[in-house]
Amino acid sequence: MKAQALADHLAENPVNDEYQPLSTYFLDEKVNSVEIIPEHTSAWKMFLDGAVNAKGDGIGAILISPTVQHYPATARLRFFCTNNTAEYEACIMGMNMAVDLDVEELLIMGDSNLIIRQAQGEWETRDIKLIPYKQHVEDLSKWFKSVKFRYIPRFHNELADALATLAAMLSYPGNVHINPLEIQIRERHGYCNAVEIEPDVQPWCVDAKEAEKIMNKVHSRMCGGHMNGYVLAKKILRAGYYWMTMENDCFSFVRRCHQC
Repeated sequence: MKAQALADHLAENPVNDEYQPLSTYFLDEKVNSVEIIPEHTSAWKMFLDGAVNAKGDGIGAILISPTVQHYPATARLRFFCTNNTAEYEACIMGMNMAVDLDVEELLIMGDSNLIIRQAQGEWETRDIKLIPYKQHVEDLSKWFKSVKFRYIPRFHNELADALATLAAMLSYPGNVHINPLEIQIRERHGYCNAVEIEPDVQPWCVDAKEAEKIMNKVHSRMCGGHMNGYVLAKKILRAGYYWMTMENDCFSFVRRCHQC
């Protein structure tokens, strides 16, 4: 394959009397230079998205303050709408939130190229269903000192997409109130904090000195075998001992074993 690639390259670029150095493979220097324009630190950011599927229609928007405070919002639509009208509904919901929070500078971002271009005034709005939406967005824009619209790829709009999809998938029977979702950060397995110490029985958890002694005995003495770290941890667990970092300690212990 390497020889064929070289042959193809020579065939495409024969050397003759009129030979000139190759320059078509490289872009101009002006194209490679990128000017980075810093954004105003006082501007808020808003992400929006709409979801229309067989189970329902939902919209999602999230406001992010200059201090990186997140204000999410989502709603389920109970009237007929298209993908474009859902995107406009999400935009209007987010802009109303920004007005209520007294936001002065706002950067609105979405993955719908049509909506963003129409809001920027670059594309003409011909669909009669979208004309009142476009006019209302223009009216809301007057409440801000500065409003900018920017198109972003879908993979940069994951949070707003998740909010819109959540509203579209959930069905609300009647006037049911659902508390705001709180996302917790878990850094340990759920079973780690479920070990209860019985008053008259020796607990599972051991200190570092006893853990070293247990690993030494199970690995190379009475149980023998010089097994790997994974098997060592399982044998210690079956023997009735446990501590939080047992598996990592077993792997480290095996790596220190000269015989292994």
